[in-house]
Order: sequence, then structure tokens, then C-alpha cells
Amino acid sequence: MATRVVMEALSPTMEEGRLIEWKKGEGEAVAVGDVLAEVETDKAVMELTARAGGTLLKQVVPAGTTVPVSQLVALIGEPGEQVAMEPNGKERVADATTPAPATPAPPAPEPPAPVSGRMKASPLARRLAAERGIDLGSLHGSGPEGRVVLRDLERPGAVAGRPVAAARPVVRTAGGPAYTDTPLTPIRKTIAKRLAQSLGPVPTFYLTTEVDMERAWEARGALTGAGNGPKVSFNDIIIKCVALALRQHPACNAWWQDDHIRYWHEIHLSMAVAVEDGLITPVIRDADLKSLREIAAESQDLAGRARDRRLKPEEYTGGTFSVSNLGMLDIDEFTAIINPPEAGILAVGRIVQTAVAHDGQLALRRRMRLTMSCDHRVIDGATGARFLQTLKAMLENPLAMVY
Repeated sequence: MATRVVMEALSPTMEEGRLIEWKKGEGEAVAVGDVLAEVETDKAVMELTARAGGTLLKQVVPAGTTVPVSQLVALIGEPGEQVAMEPNGKERVADATTPAPATPAPPAPEPPAPVSGRMKASPLARRLAAERGIDLGSLHGSGPEGRVVLRDLERPGAVAGRPVAAARPVVRTAGGPAYTDTPLTPIRKTIAKRLAQSLGPVPTFYLTTEVDMERAWEARGALTGAGNGPKVSFNDIIIKCVALALRQHPACNAWWQDDHIRYWHEIHLSMAVAVEDGLITPVIRDADLKSLREIAAESQDLAGRARDRRLKPEEYTGGTFSVSNLGMLDIDEFTAIINPPEAGILAVGRIVQTAVAHDGQLALRRRMRLTMSCDHRVIDGATGARFLQTLKAMLENPLAMVY
């Protein structure tokens, strides 16, 4: 009797998955635990593994198809078993001595349009390469298994002695298409759903403060000069200070749970990372208990694997508070959207030299703006303000992080 292989829920929020690539072909032997296919979920690229051994009798859906969780994608059985699909999508399996019943042959699918050069590429990279006239074969893919991703298209330079094709604008022609519709990727669908869940039902207010970063600037310079271990970024310093401030203000380290509020004793910071075609928030667990060096090493590792879509579900779920930093993109100030069920998120702007009054004189000082988005059902205005006061004091005196 053949075993049904269905699209599994490979992440806690997954409702559908895009089957990127089959790793086993029809007729190949399969053992329990073998990787059958790569699946793009709403957060990462994960592996669909075999739950039974035998032979892969049939790939029910082709690579590139998006199917809902629990839908049939393949059949595993004994060598020689024959499979016929009924018009209603049900399968019929017979042994090699029993001829399979005749079924209307479906029309042969159109072959995919050929893509020159390297074939492994993310959907967004494929689309942008076609729009810009870039030969994917001329690029060196930096994604999983050499997959070409967005950053490869944006990186200048040469590959194997040949210059990367220059991007070119779309040329409009009379009678040409007025627009292009692009299907939503799983991560884009999840982002849209989460935004609707946050902005609509969550009563949000915002608190902004400005921080003098001169001492933090000097502290980071000293840490960088030491040259021991991973390089510490300003974001690492902010994460450490946020974690310590949350320890003093546990009312901000909470989840809204409809009929109750969950105040967390542990501090797990979600760190917003921009990935191709979306955003993901890997979690630095017990951030208040980790040193700056430990946070720096972990944040670099998580961010790198997030961009390659290789995070495990437990690495991007369970955060108790979020930090989103756009300072490296020259953004002075912004408001971030709360990631439910968390009750708060901190938006971090760039560090910029500004003429301000300091010690009774006009001076150039490095300043940074922080904006906290608060769920008013959990955090009151004064509660959020006191948290920001503590965070500001820590950032203006980095020695406060040392015990």
C-alpha cells in the first residue's frame, strides 16, 4: 500500500509551501529521513523528509508549485507499483501485474522558458534578472547550494574574468503591457497578514527620544581596537542595553493574550533582519544574560542564515520584544509595527553629528533617535517612557552594562 506524502507544516505559522526543488526523482529508492524536496515556507527554505521507505512512485506536484498544508505532493510505495491519478485528484495504486485503469491523459504542460546560465535562482532574482537583462549564468550565487539571490544581482564586480551585465531600465513600447502581476511569495503573504493583525486590532502609540551616543561611539571604538572575537556593532550594543532595560521594566517585556497578559521573566529579543522579498526576526534568547561579544557572534550568525533562508522555526519564534534598526540605511527616525503577541518594538535611527547645547556651549555631538511602538492594552504611556529613560541612560553611559 502506497504511503501518501503531504505538504507538512514546517513552521508554526505555515499555511502553504512552495515546492522549490525535488531532491528525489520518480523511481528512486527512498529511506526514512531522506530529503524528498526543498520547500519555501513563510519564513525559510526547509526540507521535506520521507516518513516511510520504499520507492518514490510519483511526484504529484511539479517543482515551483505552491500548495496548502496537508495536500498530497508525492507517493512512496513498493518497486513496480503503478499509480494513476483520478480526475478528482485521488490516487489509485496497483502492482506491476495489474494494468492501471485508463484515465484521460492531461494536456502536457508547457516547458518552462529557458533561462541562460545558472538555473538555480530565487524567484525574485529570476524576475529581476529578466527585467534588467542580466545573464544569470554570469553570476556567482551566494545562496544555498549556489543559488543566485537578490544580493548577487546588486553586487558589482567580475565573475570568472567577465564583467557582470549592467542593469538596464525597462523600455516602454507602444502597445506593450501596462503592468506585470507577480504572485505573492509565502513570506510576503505572511507579512501582509501580520501587518493586518497588528495595525488594525492593536491600539498603538509611539514614544520618541534622542540619545547622545558619544560615549557609546568611543566604547565601540575601543572594543573594535581590541581585535578579540567578533566585531561588535552599534546594534549589538543597543540590543544589550534594551535587554538590561527590560530587566528593570518587566511590564514592557510582555505578550497580549486576549484574555490575559503574559509577563515574561526571560528576555528574548527579536532582531529585525531584511531578507530577499521580506523581513524576518531571528531571536537572541536570554539576551540580558549574554555578553556583548556573545550577542555580536550570535547576531551575525542569525542574520547570515536568515538571509540565506536557513533558520529553524525555533530560531525566529518566541521573542518577547523586538528591535528594528534602519540607521545603516541613513534613516533618521521611523515607527515600527508591533509583532504580535509582543507588546513593544524599538525603532532605531542613524547616528548623526548634530549641533546641540552641551555643558553650556554649542557643540557637535553624535545623536541617535529611538522610537518605541507600544501596545496600549499592555503598556501605558508612563511605563513606556520610564523604559526609554533607562535605555537612554544606559546608552549614554555604556559602563552601566558592566556589572
